[in-house]
Amino acid sequence: MKPHLDFSVNVDHVATLRNARGGTFPCPVEAARIVVAAGADGVTMHLREDRRHIRDRDVERVRAEIDAPLNFEMAATEEMVAFAERIRPPYCCLVPEKRQELTTEGGLDVLRAAPFLTEAIDRLKTAGVRVSIFIEADPAQIEGAARLGAQAIELHTGTYAEGPIENRAAQLARLKRGAEVAKAAGLLCHAGHGLSYDTVGPIAAWPEVTEVSIGHFLISQSVFEGLEATVKRFRSIMDAARNA
Repeated sequence: MKPHLDFSVNVDHVATLRNARGGTFPCPVEAARIVVAAGADGVTMHLREDRRHIRDRDVERVRAEIDAPLNFEMAATEEMVAFAERIRPPYCCLVPEKRQELTTEGGLDVLRAAPFLTEAIDRLKTAGVRVSIFIEADPAQIEGAARLGAQAIELHTGTYAEGPIENRAAQLARLKRGAEVAKAAGLLCHAGHGLSYDTVGPIAAWPEVTEVSIGHFLISQSVFEGLEATVKRFRSIMDAARNA
């Protein structure tokens, strides 16, 4: 039997809606409660440098109030490492971040990363945080992440999920190879970015993948279906693929 596939829901874009009006509704912390009750195994939040969606207090509240693991996404900066050392989330995923981007555009280049990346990983691990790196399915990058001391990677699935349908088979093969390299390197393998009802199944089926993270599509679809129903539908699709 394949190992259980963890499902982490990114609630960033609940905060995007809240911030559009500058008030307190909808609340990402309440969204976190709903998704966990609906079957998610954890909650993902990305605290960006410009605080465009999630705010410091949102992360602090989820860490304190939600009885499920928090996957804290962050850039490898002094500010974010210090924040993570203070709240000590169970998991942290290091991501590239550029001010002008609408969303994360690709994996972190660990082969050309600034020297502070090694310090960031060491400090987070010392604080008891399991460190993942959001990365492309490139064997050299994955093996580089292992050498830096990361305990997990998250494969960037955006090129597969959001690219032309005719390219999906090739992109899946690339991702599958990346998952195999991660396992061989002793890394846990997560996957995420751009996944939808139509694209999550093949990724969920792979035993090398231990966690899938879904955000924007899920939050957007919940406008039409409701948050609880959308989480349950994703859980059903992934479980069916996993057990096929």
